[in-house]
Amino acid sequence: MRCIAGDAKHLGARIGFLAVLHTWGQNLQHHPHLHCVVPGGGLSMDSRRWIRCRPKFFLPVRVLSRLFRGVFLRCLQEARAAGKLHFHGSLQKLDDADAFASLMKTCRRIEWVVYAKPPFGGPDQVLGYLGRYSHRVAISNDRLIRLEDGKVTFRWKDYQAGNKQKRMTLDAEEFIRRFLLHVLPAGFVRIRHYGWLANAQRRQKLALCRELLGVQQPEREQQPFAENLGEANKGLTAASFMICPACGQGHMVVIDVIDPTGSLREPMPAIDSS
Repeated sequence: MRCIAGDAKHLGARIGFLAVLHTWGQNLQHHPHLHCVVPGGGLSMDSRRWIRCRPKFFLPVRVLSRLFRGVFLRCLQEARAAGKLHFHGSLQKLDDADAFASLMKTCRRIEWVVYAKPPFGGPDQVLGYLGRYSHRVAISNDRLIRLEDGKVTFRWKDYQAGNKQKRMTLDAEEFIRRFLLHVLPAGFVRIRHYGWLANAQRRQKLALCRELLGVQQPEREQQPFAENLGEANKGLTAASFMICPACGQGHMVVIDVIDPTGSLREPMPAIDSS
C-alpha cells in the first residue's frame, strides 16, 4: 500500500495505517488474512499539504492484489532457498524442487484478493469491530453451545450460504487442535502500525496531519471505567466483568480507580453494605 500510494499515478502521498492479523475463519480452520485501517489520504512528499483520495476510491485493488502476490511469492521462494520452509504431512511433496516450482507457477496465475471499501458507519464502528477480534482468539464464548460426550458444539456463520447461521460439532481433540492453530508464538505482534502511524513518528506526524487538515488537537480523554468495562467485555466473552462469575447475581461496585500514573481518580462515595 505504501508503494502504490506513493506512486504519483495513483495517490502520490505518504500514507499511514494499522494492520490487524486474523488467522481464523468461522469454522476455526486456518485462514490467515489482514484487516487494515487506512486514512483516506496522506501527506505530500514534502509534508506541506494533505492529499485526499478520490471520493469512494482509495487505491486500485487489482494493482494492490498483483503487487501483493508478487512480493509474497518472492518472499516464499527466498525462505525456501534459505532453508526456512519445512513441509510435513500432505505437504511433504513440496520438498521436491519441481513440485515447489509447479506450485509457484500455479499461484502466479491465480488472482489474489485485496478488498477495499469505505468504513461502515464511521471510524468508531471500524475500530470497535477490529477491537472485538484483536484481543481474543478464534472464538468467543457466546458461540459455544455445549460440551457433551467428548464433543464440542458451536455456532458458525456460513458465508457461502448467504451468512446462514449453522451449528458444527467436533471431537474435543479436533476443536482444541483448531483453536491452537491461532495461538500466536510468544512475542509475535498481532497489531502493527506503518508509515506515519509507526510508533517512532506517530505523535509528530499525527499533529502535522491535523494541522494540515485544520483539525483541533484532541485532549486526552479519560474513559468512564465503571460504565464501560462491563459492556466492552460482553462482546469478547458474552459475560460482563461487573457480574460475579461464581453466583451470577452479585454486581461489582467500583469505589476508586487507580489510573496509570498511580493516583486515584475522583473517588466515589463509600457504599454502605449493611
